Amino acid sequence: MPRHLKALAAMILFSSPICHSQIYMDPAAPVEQRVEDLLSRMTLEEKIDQMSMTGLGDFTSTTRMTGACDSPFEGVEKIATLSAAVKRHARENTRLGIPPVQVAECLHGLLAYGATIYPQAIAQGSTWNPDLIHEMACAIAEEASAAGVDQALSPLFDLIRDARYGRNEECYSEDPLLTGRMGVAFVTGLQGDPAVTRDSIPAGKIMCTAKHFAAYSIPQAGINLAPASIGERELRSLHLKPFEMAVRDGNVYSVMPSYNDIDGIPAHANEFLLSQVLRDEWGFDGYTFSDYGSLSHLHNFHHVATDRPEAAVMALNAGLDLEAARPDVYPSLVELVKEGKVDEALVDRAVRRILTAKFKAGLFEKPYADKEKAIAALRTPAHVDLARRVAEESVILLQNEGSLLPLDRKKLKSIAVIGPNADQVQYGDYSYTRDNSSGVTVLEGIRSIAGDDIKVNYAKGCGITGLSTDGFAEAVEAARNSDVAVVVLGETSVILSGLGWGNGPGEYESGEPFTTGEGYDLTDINPIGVQRDLIKAIHATGTPVILVLVHGRPWSISWEKDNIPAILEAWYPGEQGGNAIAGILFGDVNPSGRLNASIPQSVGHIPTTYDRKPSSTGINREPGTPEKPGRDYVLSSPDPLYPFGHGLSYTTFAYSDMETSSSVFSDNGIDASVTITNTGSREGSEVVQLYVNDKVSSVSTPVMQLKGFEKITLPPGESRRVSFHLDPADLGLWNPRMQYVTEPGEFELMAGPSSANIATRSTVTYRP
Repeated sequence: MPRHLKALAAMILFSSPICHSQIYMDPAAPVEQRVEDLLSRMTLEEKIDQMSMTGLGDFTSTTRMTGACDSPFEGVEKIATLSAAVKRHARENTRLGIPPVQVAECLHGLLAYGATIYPQAIAQGSTWNPDLIHEMACAIAEEASAAGVDQALSPLFDLIRDARYGRNEECYSEDPLLTGRMGVAFVTGLQGDPAVTRDSIPAGKIMCTAKHFAAYSIPQAGINLAPASIGERELRSLHLKPFEMAVRDGNVYSVMPSYNDIDGIPAHANEFLLSQVLRDEWGFDGYTFSDYGSLSHLHNFHHVATDRPEAAVMALNAGLDLEAARPDVYPSLVELVKEGKVDEALVDRAVRRILTAKFKAGLFEKPYADKEKAIAALRTPAHVDLARRVAEESVILLQNEGSLLPLDRKKLKSIAVIGPNADQVQYGDYSYTRDNSSGVTVLEGIRSIAGDDIKVNYAKGCGITGLSTDGFAEAVEAARNSDVAVVVLGETSVILSGLGWGNGPGEYESGEPFTTGEGYDLTDINPIGVQRDLIKAIHATGTPVILVLVHGRPWSISWEKDNIPAILEAWYPGEQGGNAIAGILFGDVNPSGRLNASIPQSVGHIPTTYDRKPSSTGINREPGTPEKPGRDYVLSSPDPLYPFGHGLSYTTFAYSDMETSSSVFSDNGIDASVTITNTGSREGSEVVQLYVNDKVSSVSTPVMQLKGFEKITLPPGESRRVSFHLDPADLGLWNPRMQYVTEPGEFELMAGPSSANIATRSTVTYRP
C-alpha cells in the first residue's frame, strides 16, 4: 500500500477514543509487543513527534504530543500540578494516548524551587563514598518523582582534566574509575537496581541520562564546546571508560552526546560513538537524547551540514534518537521520508528505542503527580540531614600546620570570619537559587557553634571579582581583634544553567559576575579579583589564618600553601555547607574528603593529573625555581600543588602487611590486601587507595592508575584488613591494533593514602 494511503488508513482506523484492549495499552503484555503494536499504529508525523521535545507547559490542548518535555523552573507544587494536567491530557485526550517523558536537571538535587540542594558533583566526588552518593540519589529520586519527573538529565561522566573549564564543578573526578563508580552509584540510586531496571523502573525512581558523550571536558584552550584533541586510544582508555561502566554496571536508560567534536566529527553526528561503541560494543539498549540545540549546531555552529534537512540525516544515521530542547531539525524528516531520501526504518529504530524506555518506565500507567505529595516529599528532615552528611564527607583538609585545627572552643574567645563567600551560599550551577534563606552560610554555621561564648567578628573584605579594596580595613580590624581568622574565598556560579538559557551571562543579586559553571571558563586559576590581596592583608596581622575555599574548580593557591597554616577545600557544599564546614573547624566532624582532582601549581602546568605518562614530566629531571633555574621546567617543577587522593584527618593512619594471593596469577585474577591502623587519638575515616603500574607494555601507559578504593572508619587503635580483587581485564590496555587486551608481564601494586604517598608495594606477574 502506498505510504499516503497507509497513513490515511491508520487515521481512519484509530481516530476513535483509545481502546484499552489494544496490546500497547495492556500493562501485562511484554514491552516488546507493546512497542511494536503502538509503532504499527503511528503515522509518520506522530513518529517524528516522538523524536522531539518541548516544554511541559506548551501542550495542554494540542492533539499531538512530543516525546519529551522539560520541567519549568518553578516551585514543585506548580510543576506537579502542570505535570498531572499535561500527562492526563496526553493519555486521555490524544489519539494514541502517548505520554511525554518529563525531564529535569537533578545534578545535585531536583532543579526546582523548594527542593533539597546537595553538594555539587565535584564535592560528591571528593567524598570517595559511592554508598553515600547512592543514598543521596535515592533521596533526589523521591523528590523528583513526586513532582512528576520521569527522567533526570544527570549525571555527568566527564573527567576533570583542565581546571580552566567551567563545568568541572559538575564532574566527579579526574579519574575514570572514581568517576565511573560515583556515577554508577548515582544512576542506581535514581533508577534502581540494574537487576530490576533491565525490565522496569520501580515506583519512586526515575530514568537517568549519562552525559556528555564524549571527551567534552578537555576542550581546546579550556573553552566550553571547543574541539577535543585526542586520539582513539586515549579516548577509549580515559573518557569512554566511565560511560561504559554506566551502561554495563548501571544500565543507564539514556545517553546524551556532547557539544564538541573529535577529530572534526561532532558527537551528535558521530556514528563511531553513537552506534559502534555505544550499541555494538557495549550493548546499550536505551535511547540517545541530544544536548539542547545540538542538532542545529551541525549546520549553524560546526558547519558540517548545509541546512536542517542535511543535519537531520547526519544525526539520524549516526544513531541520535531524540532532539532536544525544541523541534528544529528533526521535523525535516517528515518530507525527507516522503521523498524517499530517508528510510523510514531509521525513524522506526529511533522511535522504538524511545517507546521502549517509556513502557519500561511505566509512563502509560503511573499515577499522576499530586501537589500535596510533592510538597510533602521536599526537604524532609532526613534529606536535610543527608545533605549535611554529604557535605561533611566532601570537605578536604589540605593542610594543617601546627595542628591549628580543630579549634578549641574552650580556649577561643573571638573569631574573625572574613571573605566574599563567608556570608553567601554558593551551590554551583543547575541550582534554582542563591538566596541565603535557602541554606546555611559559613558565618551562620560558625555563629551557631560559637553561641554566646565566642565573639564572632565578621567583615566581607572584598567581592569575588571586583578590584575594590575598600573593605580591607574593616577585615584587617576584625582579624586583629580576634584569636583566629577564617577567610572564605571562592567563586560564584551561574544558576539555572544551560546553553542559551538560565541566568547568564550576567550578575546575581549582589552584583557579582559569574565565574564558573556552564560557559564560564578562565585563563587564570589563581584566586580571582583581589581575594589573594585580602588574605595577604589578613595574614600580615599575625593572627592565625584558616583558609576555606568555596568554588567549583581547582585553584592555584601556591602562595596560600606557603603562608597559610590551615586550608580547607569545600567546593560547593550545598545548603548545609555552612554547618558542615563549621563542624569540621571546631572538631565536631573529623574531615574525610580526599582530592578527586589534582591541584595545579599554575595554569601553565595544565594538564596536571596523577595518571601521567612516563614521558610527561620531561627527561632532564632538573626542575628549577626563580632563584635557581633548571629544566623541566626552567622556573618550576611539574609536580601538582596537591596530589590526587590527598586529604588530611584529625587522626593518623598506618599501612602495613601488604599481601597478594599469589606472586603469579592468571585468568582467575588476584587479590591484594593491606592492614590499616588508626594510630591517632580519635575516630576517623581513611580512603584506602590501590594503584597499579604496568611495568612494561606494548603502548605507553600511565605511571600509576587507580584500580580500587574503599572508605573505612576506625576508632583509635583499631586495625582493619582491606582487600581488593583485580581481574585481568582490570589491568588491560588498548594495544597497537586497538584491541583491548591484558598483556603478560609484571605489575606493581601500590597502596596508600594518596597517589603521591604510597605506603606499601608488591610486584606480581600475569601469565594467562
